[in-house]
Amino acid sequence: MSGNGIRCFAQAIAMRHGDLDSQRILTDVGDRKVTLSSTDDLHTISACVEMGDVVPLAEPDGWTDLGCHPDRPVAHLSLGNPHSVVGVDEIAAVDLVELGRKVPQVNLEIVEPGPELNGVTMRVHERGAGITRACGTGACAAAYASKQWGFVTADAAEVLVHMDGGTVSVSFDPDYPSRATLTGPATHVATIEVPLK
Repeated sequence: MSGNGIRCFAQAIAMRHGDLDSQRILTDVGDRKVTLSSTDDLHTISACVEMGDVVPLAEPDGWTDLGCHPDRPVAHLSLGNPHSVVGVDEIAAVDLVELGRKVPQVNLEIVEPGPELNGVTMRVHERGAGITRACGTGACAAAYASKQWGFVTADAAEVLVHMDGGTVSVSFDPDYPSRATLTGPATHVATIEVPLK
């Protein structure tokens, strides 16, 4: 499951079909509906993905090795892949590479409140990849945890998640508060042709 990957895949399908019709993309954790719209940039679309439910997970093996202060907010969550979200005062002060190595089996997100009342800033160490510039499922997990912790205003209709690779918006269904929708851009940067032998 990949929130960013789905947006990019949806854009590739839209380019091939020549339209911005809604799409249904099949994943290992179920169908995901994607709604597309144009932007001011000819090469960029906005993609809104129904990400499914954010569900709690058990604490991953080796978690105590991180040495988190017991008062620090922590949430272990899944959106079809495992996430551990940690609330911090300042993400720049955290050695995320070292912490991520201690729990390589999960995506580790560190989150600080702001800069907006409905926004958080996040960095991520993804399992199998290390530090990445953005993570769509991680943004959903971080937004969900941040609402629970009061990092954003309780009545926020959407949570803006700022990452090194850009900003996305995460909203939750009022009738099903754990059901996330991820909205963000996808930009076409290249077309690659692989010759068949």
